[in-house]
Amino acid sequence: MPAAIEIYTRPGCGYCSAAVSLLRRKKAAFTELSTATDPNYRQQMYDRAGTSATFPQIFVGQTHVGGCDELYALDRAGKLDALLAGEEANS
Repeated sequence: MPAAIEIYTRPGCGYCSAAVSLLRRKKAAFTELSTATDPNYRQQMYDRAGTSATFPQIFVGQTHVGGCDELYALDRAGKLDALLAGEEANS
């Protein structure tokens, strides 16, 4: 069963667009939590991500992936597809 994917974004963020683009290319169903839609998402993201204060912040199931660079690094390492499919990623 695919993992639930949530991505916190803000308007005008190129890294957010790149991360969303990769998820779309992977045909992954995700929920985009945009601060343009609800400013409270920013604090929610800070609460969940801890010290990670940059956009985007990506969560796959219970795993905090991090930002765009981390998402692309998982893809380059061949680990993203398994994570999106709900399998545990071996870091």
